[in-house]
Amino acid sequence: MAAKASKYLNRELSWLEFNQRVLDEAHDTSIPLLERLKFLAITSSNLDEFFMVRVGGLHLLKTSGNTTADPSGMTPGKTLKAISLRAHQMMVDQYQCLLDEIEPALAEVGFHRAKPQELSDSQRRIVEHVFRDEIYPVFTPMAVTPEMDFPYLMNQTLNMIVRLAPDEKSENSDNRFAIIPFGRTEFRFITLPSEGGYRYLPMEDVVSLFIENYFQGENVLESIPFRVTKNADVSLQDEFASDLLHQMEDMLDQRKKGGCIRLEVAENVSIETLEFLERGLDVLDENVYRIPGPLDLTAFMRLTDISGFDAQKAKTWPPQPSPDVDPEITMFENVSRQDILLCHPYESFEPIVRLIEEAAVDPDVLAIKQILYRTSKNSPIVAALIRAAEQGKHVTALVELKARFDEARNIEWAKNLEHAGVQVIYGVKGLKTHAKICCIVRREPQGIQRYLHFGTGNYNDATAKIYSDISYFTCDEALASDAVNFFNSITGYSQPQKYQKLEAAPISLRDKILDLIQHETERKKQGQKARIVAKVNSLVDPQIIDALYEASEAGVKIKLNIRGICCLRPGVSKLSKNIEVVSIIDRFLEHARIFYFYHGGDERVFISSADWMQRNLDRRVELLVPIEDKKSSRKVIKILNSYFEDNAKARILNSQGVYERITPSKEKKIVSCQQVLYEEAVAAVKQAEKAGRTTFEPHMAPGDQ
Repeated sequence: MAAKASKYLNRELSWLEFNQRVLDEAHDTSIPLLERLKFLAITSSNLDEFFMVRVGGLHLLKTSGNTTADPSGMTPGKTLKAISLRAHQMMVDQYQCLLDEIEPALAEVGFHRAKPQELSDSQRRIVEHVFRDEIYPVFTPMAVTPEMDFPYLMNQTLNMIVRLAPDEKSENSDNRFAIIPFGRTEFRFITLPSEGGYRYLPMEDVVSLFIENYFQGENVLESIPFRVTKNADVSLQDEFASDLLHQMEDMLDQRKKGGCIRLEVAENVSIETLEFLERGLDVLDENVYRIPGPLDLTAFMRLTDISGFDAQKAKTWPPQPSPDVDPEITMFENVSRQDILLCHPYESFEPIVRLIEEAAVDPDVLAIKQILYRTSKNSPIVAALIRAAEQGKHVTALVELKARFDEARNIEWAKNLEHAGVQVIYGVKGLKTHAKICCIVRREPQGIQRYLHFGTGNYNDATAKIYSDISYFTCDEALASDAVNFFNSITGYSQPQKYQKLEAAPISLRDKILDLIQHETERKKQGQKARIVAKVNSLVDPQIIDALYEASEAGVKIKLNIRGICCLRPGVSKLSKNIEVVSIIDRFLEHARIFYFYHGGDERVFISSADWMQRNLDRRVELLVPIEDKKSSRKVIKILNSYFEDNAKARILNSQGVYERITPSKEKKIVSCQQVLYEEAVAAVKQAEKAGRTTFEPHMAPGDQ
């Protein structure tokens, strides 16, 4: 490569290409229509967070005068320009997909977005009734003049800007403006009566249809929906925070007041109205997105569950009960018999919930220690921890208040847990605690036994149904000892210790990964077999990328499954010709982190909470967990290899940073790794049921028992 910086792909542009792969699924005509609409909504949700955090952070850097180039050689200003060009093109692509592909196809099956001018008399009466009774009394217009401060608008909510003709009684000939904020209403679409199918009208069309009701006696020139995205990259210097809970609540207030970094507005907006918005919000033209359809495609997610259109939805894949978990005995008995490894969502998350619920009421359980990063709205796990504390058990919950965009929910959970008597720790100063671990201490006849659960995903029963993750249950004594030491180090003043089997960031996890890569490199240089296979969500860290480049140059065969950001440039001669990067976007969100190293034939397998990014390795508390149990490690390796057999949803990253779909030959079987994993989970249940039916248990005479 001509320059060192060209070894790396730009992080932000790589993320946008990930979102394009999600958008490609919305274009895919082989997918049911409402599933395509779901993918389209996901692209919008992804962009919302990207702008709030990544683009927001770059704006802060640019405003501060920072001209430092990232590893790819791009400064904040240059990156922002590239993002603007790519994001504008993505917006065009999104709405072409909605307006020209998905909506016409949905209309053919009776699923219509109505236009105001198409309403029948009866439908208009219904809409007018809804407006009069449920909208008009709730929404309140605000007059806005150039002389006054622009009103506060909630982040990423719909608003209506109304342009009124000049006041005839005034000498001022300027147009007048008012804003109607919609707020965080769930009232986004109005269902219309129809003879068949489903017909709906977006809220902004309803308000525009009857806008004169708000301005009686005035000449309304236009009413235009718009949406503001604010900078949410507000950092918290928590090492100086004496009351982290209070500081987090203050930070959430600051986030609401962030500057506008993206303005979405209906494309038919007049020049006068757009200029007024740009001045009031202090937005540059390059940060304005003129939308040719309904704003906020994220809201369309709620339409994907409309009943009566099962043919337009994907066939459900209900999570399967693991044959390794006997429902007739307790989870303690199950785990004491054997280590158990589960692959979610193909295998049910229920054993994790069950373990904690059983621990909450088991009289022999002395203590429960758990990290909660993200939880569901009505978390059964949090409820079980509260129940355990109320029954007098020692319960310690590390609740990570800095889990981005889940801060408010975690603050609420933390307060509820504290009120129940749980010892709540608000993370580690200066770090975000992202590890997934639960340790249960139980008194048994043979002595104290510790039951462990490690995961790659959160203790969230809701997302466990749509995220692909790994769970591992064990009573391994060395891991149990490490787990106790780990909790002591993050909840108290104990210094980080040398663990027997675990590795933890930010202390030793990076070094362990680099050592494992280096070991493969040295083996290959000595003429031995060497192989690295890894699955992560993102690969950004330059040190790990350089180590992989060195391994590739030594001849090590490296396969990487990376869902999202990849800054490594594969397939480059004299740099990365032995590295293959595959990304898979399918019905479930790929979330597991799995690492495999051939290690001279003594294969090493790990699961982790950490991606290969600086933030995970240097600024978070993460865990790397070895899977040494033979049955479990074989299962993990099989799962990992399946991602490189996919030719249905896989895309391969080329040396130019472009992802290309795999096109299988006609004689080759189409393989979707997610479908394979689900079918294997189903087959395992059937095989276990068959084995149970062919196992004969005789009735014993009373005296023989």
